[in-house]
Order: sequence, then structure tokens, then C-alpha cells
Amino acid sequence: MPDLQKIIALVESKRKTSLPWNRQEVVPQPYYTFKPESQSWKPCTTESVSASAHPTPTTFNVLSWNIDFMLPYEDQRMTVALNHLHELTTRNSHPSIIFLNEMLESDLLLIQSQPWIRSSYHVTDLDKEHWESGHYGTTTLIHHSLPISRTFRVHYSATKMERDGLFVDLTFANPDRTIRLCNTHLESLIADPPLRPEQVKTTAKYLHESGIAGGIMGGDFNAIQPFDRTLHSDNNLKDAFLVHGGNEDDDAGYTWGQMAPVKQREMFGCSRMDKLFFCGDALECIGFERFGLGVKVEDKAVEKQLIEVEGMDGGWVTDHAGVWGVFKVIGGDIEKVGQGKSAAKM
Repeated sequence: MPDLQKIIALVESKRKTSLPWNRQEVVPQPYYTFKPESQSWKPCTTESVSASAHPTPTTFNVLSWNIDFMLPYEDQRMTVALNHLHELTTRNSHPSIIFLNEMLESDLLLIQSQPWIRSSYHVTDLDKEHWESGHYGTTTLIHHSLPISRTFRVHYSATKMERDGLFVDLTFANPDRTIRLCNTHLESLIADPPLRPEQVKTTAKYLHESGIAGGIMGGDFNAIQPFDRTLHSDNNLKDAFLVHGGNEDDDAGYTWGQMAPVKQREMFGCSRMDKLFFCGDALECIGFERFGLGVKVEDKAVEKQLIEVEGMDGGWVTDHAGVWGVFKVIGGDIEKVGQGKSAAKM
């Protein structure tokens, strides 16, 4: 298993000595697009993005995946994870937003080097500048066809692990709606007093803000305590897995444990750590599923090390499954969100 004390010491050694923002406040940040003419990533504003000749799609995917930063062979694992995301999003007809948790700077470099990302996606982060942690953080990829109007972070005051919410606003012309998305990695482990409730409360405040017609938050929510089961309803949010017929203690919902080191799985079991919450009368969740279970590194020598040294039972790229929702922006008469099994085959 990963040496937890060594990893904690590494994260602490990279802690930033000063921060150019105040916690609990909106901190604007740019997003970036790849420019073929200069072969480089450039910061974007809404004014600098050319309007598409095609109608803006109003149905889109949100995929969220935590790629374990504690395991070794970061590049080998991340490369396979990105290839898997490429395969999933290419075979789906809707454009995608991809939330990634536990990114290292080396992961950001790999993201920037991928031809499929360069040609089709904006990215929110090129380096660790906007992370409070000097070691790991979140980043979001947004398909070029989706109309970004704003990107910002809110750094939580209720955190001991330098966590935040990374927000992206999409403003659609027809129907005239702004949908706000938040990629977040909620506090890990057990804290006294608990920190995750305050973090979700903070995010929900921005999702329910005046002028926002619908909101989505997703990521590794580290849901390991009884209060985690009601964080969505406590904050007037819906849980996409439950909306689509899932049950809280159903194996079909578990996103952590199946690919964790064996000793960790034996100690803690499996759990539904990763979630998608949503809200707003202008937003339907028309599909939900997991992805990423069973995805392995390609290098057999690396796989051998992950099994023999790290205690895994396979050469998994991460210890988490991802979660994938399909969302539709609606206007006019609000239709009732369908219950039961997934309404859209992903």
C-alpha cells in the first residue's frame, strides 16, 4: 500500500507560503485553448472565442474521475486513463465536460500534450497556480462546442486539505439559460467537526445563485460517514445515481474499493465516494452510469510492481471508478425528470 505518512510529508513540503486570494470568495481564473498556429496553449476570454457555425448543443455529458495521486507510475497510469476517456467520449454523440480530481503537474502536462484534447477541448489549468495545494488539485476539460461564459474557484475555509470548488458557467442562447458546473474534491477522512457539510453548503450557494438556471457538482465526495448520505437533500440538490433508480447500499453504485489495494479494501470495504449532484428547473439528468472499472496500465512491468509492491490485485490506473451523467438544458414548460433506470444509453 502507499506509504501514507511519506505522502503527507511530501504534500506538506510543497505547501504554499502565501496565497493571493481569500477563502470563501470568488477567484476568477482563465481557461485555455490550444492554438495550432503557435503550437501553444493560450488563455481565453468569452470575447476571444469564435462563435460556432453550428447550433450550440443543449445535451451534454459530465464525466468525473479521480486518478489516485498517491500511487507510483503516474505517467503510465494517467496516459491510459486519458486514452480511456478519449474512447468513451468519442463514441458518444454529445459533447463532454470532464472533471478530474487528484491531478499532479505531470498530469496537467500529459493533458496538454494529447492531440484529441488540443483539437476539441478547453482546459482550466496548465499548472498549479490556481491550486491551494502545491502538489495536487482539480482541473476541468470543456468541449469547444459548449458556450463558456465564466470560470472561477472558491477556496473553502472549512478545509485542512486545501480543497476548493472549480466552477465553469455555460450560457446558452436558446434556451436562454446559464448552467453552472462545479468540479470538487471534498475533504478526505473523518474530521471533528465534519468539513464536508460546509464544503457542500458553500458549493450549493453558488449553484442556487440568482441568474443560474441549473447547477451540477461532481467529483470525489469521500462519502464515508452517515451524514454524507443526505448532503444533497440538505442543500436542495438531487443525486443523479438515486434519481436513476440507484439504492444507497447497492454494489452497483460503489466507486471505491474494487480497485483499491487489497488490504485497504479488506479494512474499509467498498463505498460510493464519487457522485454527481444537480439542481434547477432548467436542467434534466437523462442518464447516469459508472465507468473506468477494470482499466489497467499497458506496461506489464508496471502492472507487476502495482500488484507485488503496492498490494493491488490488478494493474489498475486508479482506485476509483468514475461517474458519468447526461444532462439536458430545457426551456419553456418544465418537464418532469423521469424516474427509474437510465433514460439515455451512454
